[in-house]
Amino acid sequence: MIKVAIIKDNNTIREGLAALINGTSGYSCIGSYGDCESFLSKLSAMDIDVVLMDIGLPGMSGIDGIAKAKKIKPELNILMLTVYEDSQSVFKALCAGACGFLVKKTPPSRLLEAIKDAYEGGAPMSSLIARQVINVFRQTQGKSSDEEETNLSSREIEVLTSLSDGNNYQEIADRLFISVDTVRHHIRNIYRKLHVHSQSEAVAKAIRKGLI
Repeated sequence: MIKVAIIKDNNTIREGLAALINGTSGYSCIGSYGDCESFLSKLSAMDIDVVLMDIGLPGMSGIDGIAKAKKIKPELNILMLTVYEDSQSVFKALCAGACGFLVKKTPPSRLLEAIKDAYEGGAPMSSLIARQVINVFRQTQGKSSDEEETNLSSREIEVLTSLSDGNNYQEIADRLFISVDTVRHHIRNIYRKLHVHSQSEAVAKAIRKGLI
């Protein structure tokens, strides 16, 4: 059972999301909140797997809420669901610790798939959002000459490149004709070699170092 919390100020959308989640086998909405403050006050006592978080909230913004939530539970999977599609908002949310980014027009089936993907360690986001993130890094970051060389294998670079294109673990496995477990193995090695702890960090560092 994937346990989900929703932070969304629009009551109709929030209730609709809760109904979708509770009405789907294998998913459970264990809490829904209209603001970050209410959610954060309950977080330490909650058994939760994935959070659906908006950016534009009354009081504390969703981006600030991500950072505070990750301090309470560092391993929490926070998936942004918002109308904000500009690269700056996406970049700030991912840097704050979000594991993925979806827009409100995301179909229900894709939303459920994204929640499952986040729960399993993926970084769900639309290909458009992923490309925006890559473009931001390419525009603002160059390869750092004083950073240590990173010895990624050709297969690890293929996995990382596919990840940067917005593919989830299953899609990477299908593209490269390998198993999902093998994808996870490669990603663990990439984390270790790049000294990072999330997929967004791995993609960002690889771009800065000119690896992809």
